[in-house]
Amino acid sequence: MSHARASGQMRLGLALSRRLPRVAAMFSDGLVSYRVVAAIVWRSQLVEDDDALAAIDAAIADDSRTWGPLSDQKLEQAIDNWVEQFDPGALRRTRAQARSREIRIGDRDGESGTSAMWGRLFSTDAAILQRRLTQMAYGVCDADPRTVDQRRADALGALAAGSDQLMCLCGSVACDAADSGGSASAVVIHVLTDAVTTPSNSDPNVSGRPESRPYTRGTSLCEYLAGDPEPEATCPVSTSILLGGGVIPSPLLAELIRSGAQVRPTGAPSNQPELRYRPSTALDEFVRLRDLTCRFPNCDRPAERCDLDHAIAWPLGPTHASNLRTLCRKHHLLKTFWTGERGWTDRQFPDGVIRWTSPTGRVYTTVPGSRLLFPDWDTMTAPVPAIQPADESANKGLQMPLRRRPRVTEEARRIKRERALNDTRVAERTRPPPF
Repeated sequence: MSHARASGQMRLGLALSRRLPRVAAMFSDGLVSYRVVAAIVWRSQLVEDDDALAAIDAAIADDSRTWGPLSDQKLEQAIDNWVEQFDPGALRRTRAQARSREIRIGDRDGESGTSAMWGRLFSTDAAILQRRLTQMAYGVCDADPRTVDQRRADALGALAAGSDQLMCLCGSVACDAADSGGSASAVVIHVLTDAVTTPSNSDPNVSGRPESRPYTRGTSLCEYLAGDPEPEATCPVSTSILLGGGVIPSPLLAELIRSGAQVRPTGAPSNQPELRYRPSTALDEFVRLRDLTCRFPNCDRPAERCDLDHAIAWPLGPTHASNLRTLCRKHHLLKTFWTGERGWTDRQFPDGVIRWTSPTGRVYTTVPGSRLLFPDWDTMTAPVPAIQPADESANKGLQMPLRRRPRVTEEARRIKRERALNDTRVAERTRPPPF
């Protein structure tokens, strides 16, 4: 064992014995794994208040029994959920990062005609910008010669110029996007929260510069920074999750509401199935907010980038919350085309729990992501009538849609494109010296 690893385990043991005794007892009894315990210690490292630490220790000890199968991202979200509720000091970290938000554009590179840009945004603003740039990047036709990354970079310039569409560079007069224009359309991001935070709970110190305070000689830097006034405690402390992102502290959520964000209650959908294949907007939103991520075991793809899949295939299975779940495209295809005796099978329950059975007979149970972060939200819906699924064809796997271009062809195209970018530089380097 290396010195660094031994030191890390010593720090872990000290933290368990001195800071998290209830978590340490569960670890000693084998009820939680080393991976989960290490994550808990790391994510709670900055908690200093003894009462808050004891409350976090008690809450996590009771809740961490089922955290073993969680992915790293979901495990961190579950721990952060409790830390944010009991540790006001965590808001100081958020505030410091919020104050550091900026956008900088570097000097122009005369040789390449490009400039570097870097900065920091609120997570909500970053999600809106990312969504808008992606929409604009895919708004051109397939004949556009730019890569998706290049289109996104050009789309930012188009936004700065006041356009909401990216001009296509295909060169065809028949292309509708060749001369794009028009006003910007709305971009919507979803934030799921368990309580409505009032605008009065926003933190006025999130923006602007910190207040100037006299420095007393002999005061440590930590003590000086600790003088930054804490926001007044909000009651109740709400848990807020940006779909596809992380936890949003209550003061930042209150700031969003104060700036005009719409608050809309999310209720249970109708018990009556919808008489169509594609779900309504309300049903679509409920399923995505309930699931939060792809429901296949150990997949963290955000629900907003997933397909809505019928557990029992339409039209035998109704379009109903108890028969819908979010699956990323990869696992949607896997579930659709590799089922039966030689593939994956599953059963979905009215509360959103899905029991998956692998081809080897191993059983995996996945619960909706909202249950982990919002245990008081009742997502139970009416059960789906028992329906005998249609017989699966023995050769159904042969119906899997094929890629438009094989991976070998894609790799060859990438190599050719990269080499073309270097042709000018190679030619310049191999040019004979002048006489």
